[in-house]
Amino acid sequence: MDLWGQFLSFLRSWFVYPNLTPVLLLASIGLGLVFGAIWLLVYRPPLFRKLWLWALVIFSAFFTLLALTFVQIPLQQYIGILLSRFWDEATLIDWLYLAGIPAILLSGLVQEGAKLVPVVVWQRRCSATEPVDLLAIGALSGAAFGVFEAVWLYGQVLGAGWAFRDIQTYGFVAIAPFWERFFTIGFHSAASAIAAYGLAKGKGWQFYLIASGLHAILNYGVLPYQRQDFGITQVEMYVAGVALAVTLIALWLRAREKRTVPAPSAPAGPAGLDAPEGNAQDL
Repeated sequence: MDLWGQFLSFLRSWFVYPNLTPVLLLASIGLGLVFGAIWLLVYRPPLFRKLWLWALVIFSAFFTLLALTFVQIPLQQYIGILLSRFWDEATLIDWLYLAGIPAILLSGLVQEGAKLVPVVVWQRRCSATEPVDLLAIGALSGAAFGVFEAVWLYGQVLGAGWAFRDIQTYGFVAIAPFWERFFTIGFHSAASAIAAYGLAKGKGWQFYLIASGLHAILNYGVLPYQRQDFGITQVEMYVAGVALAVTLIALWLRAREKRTVPAPSAPAGPAGLDAPEGNAQDL
């Protein structure tokens, strides 16, 4: 199969699950949605007050998948081909911590850029959006792709024959895919929230690069695993730690912005006097 065929096959795998029963498919979708809802609770996007946001959710999930399939993966393939022309496989493995950086940086740049596009569309449609609001919209955009990705991975895992008895046999390794996607959804939400916050503050490209860099830090954990310096447990702890740290950064930005928003002033009374306290409280 040529490279183009591989890309199309990868894209198709997100929608076709030949080994998955309807019950297991619903279980995959349910797990992804529940995990996404848990993370979004801390950002409180107005999903039920602004129904147009559901279109943003769908657009973000599919647009980011298309960017992943037709931009990130092809470029990573070409980076690998280019590196292999200069160094043999043994040398690349020895220098993996450096040789893997270009592909990892690329993943952050592509995915964070794709998740930010729906936020830009929202900002232009609602030009008066405050930083706290846009941060929540960014978290929603990130969670949309994170949930979509989780459903895809859970479908692969359950379709391969995963069962509860595997927990007794393999311990934490058996639940590692579910653990990882839970925290990855949290990371996607937080990284996009940070990028959206920067967009609202007029520093879009700077915060986009910050979010992309954080994404690269998350993905860097796969290199020690490929080098067999990390086991699955260490990688999953690394993913959880990065996701929680980035979430704390996003929540800190949110809290700081809320503290700096001036409280609405009471209207002036007759002859320039302030309105009585009772009237101010009624507003």
